[in-house]
Amino acid sequence: MLYYLFRYLGTFGISGAHMWSYISFRAILTLVLSLVISAWFGEWFIKYMKRHNLSEEQRDAITDPYGVEKKGVPTMGGVIIIVSTLIPVLLFGRLRNIYLLLMVGTTIWLGLLGFWDDYTKMTKGKDGIRPLFKLAGQALLGLVIGLVLWQSPDAVVHENVTTARQNGVEVVAHTSEPVKSTVTTIPFVKNNNLRYSDLFQWLGKRRTAAGWILFVFVTIFIVMAVSNGANMNDGMDGMCAGNAAIICFALGILAYVSSHINLAAYLNIMFVPGSEELVVFLMAFVGALIGFLWYNAYPAQIFMGDTGSLAIGGIIAVTAIIIHKELLLPLLCFIFFIESVSVLLQTNYARYGNKRGLKLRFFKRAPLHDTFRVKPGQLPADFRVLLNWPKGCWLESKITTRFWIITIMMCALAIVTLKIR
Repeated sequence: MLYYLFRYLGTFGISGAHMWSYISFRAILTLVLSLVISAWFGEWFIKYMKRHNLSEEQRDAITDPYGVEKKGVPTMGGVIIIVSTLIPVLLFGRLRNIYLLLMVGTTIWLGLLGFWDDYTKMTKGKDGIRPLFKLAGQALLGLVIGLVLWQSPDAVVHENVTTARQNGVEVVAHTSEPVKSTVTTIPFVKNNNLRYSDLFQWLGKRRTAAGWILFVFVTIFIVMAVSNGANMNDGMDGMCAGNAAIICFALGILAYVSSHINLAAYLNIMFVPGSEELVVFLMAFVGALIGFLWYNAYPAQIFMGDTGSLAIGGIIAVTAIIIHKELLLPLLCFIFFIESVSVLLQTNYARYGNKRGLKLRFFKRAPLHDTFRVKPGQLPADFRVLLNWPKGCWLESKITTRFWIITIMMCALAIVTLKIR
């Protein structure tokens, strides 16, 4: 809203009004404001939840050896993150931008889905809503995102085209006209573009439509996978919020270079006009996550809950899809990825053992972060663990910090792929 106000004031020659046209200026403002809102609103929200006795049940001491210390800690802290993100975005963002509208819609939809799950856990004493409802909500969001990017005339790109060499330097230009495209970036590969429709050359004229249909299904899968990966990572104080802040900062860099025609040409990547508003949104989100860590860092005064974790995964997934960097997600979301894989390995290995009358486990516990806090002798003696490491129990703060470090390393590698091909 303020963007449009100052743009209007600029027509009268008011000094300083032009500052609001700069992405860097608005991005920094949203970062600072979201951090302040998160810190202030977080304190009020925690007191409100405690006053109404809305807290998560005490955690199982076997799964979480530090659970006794967290008795009576409020949950649904994702409300703090969502509110602290949306207010600055609505104030400083260009609200007519299709990508910004998609991000706001993603945040609200998955926030409500997670809120429903958290509220059910607290009020009805159940495990939350049925997993099928979560998956259906995520799939519906992915379907809508995919269809909007397919059909909206505003969701276009300028594909990068390599021209002749000039003075020994390979010059890269972009198509003069914006086009609808299913092109995505393949990391570590020179001329690193893959068009989904190229997989359907045998369909002739129908290959473009087939490529878009595949794109929609890929979008659904990515939204579901990353959202659930973030949800699994949310098991320790500060874990998911810290990882998400790092990932979103890296995505902000990728969104900025994708929205800058000169940087996009220099880096030989697609130019995505309008994606600069993603930088404003992501900086607001990073500020909200950092402010939330003020209360969520060990020992946590509030838990994120599914209200936050589902929205976090969705925001990361949709951003990567919009800027055509979805194939970088295994690097950016490496921790989320291995958490999901650890659960799949654990579940299937346990089923394999059950069929043979054995109690087999791939890790000591899953998701992966839980295996680092299992105390010696805590597992039943008849359990056979394939990967029995580490031998001792790490402090929760150490596990969280080391996972953050891994995320920093993988995000740095993802950014480096812009030049390493």
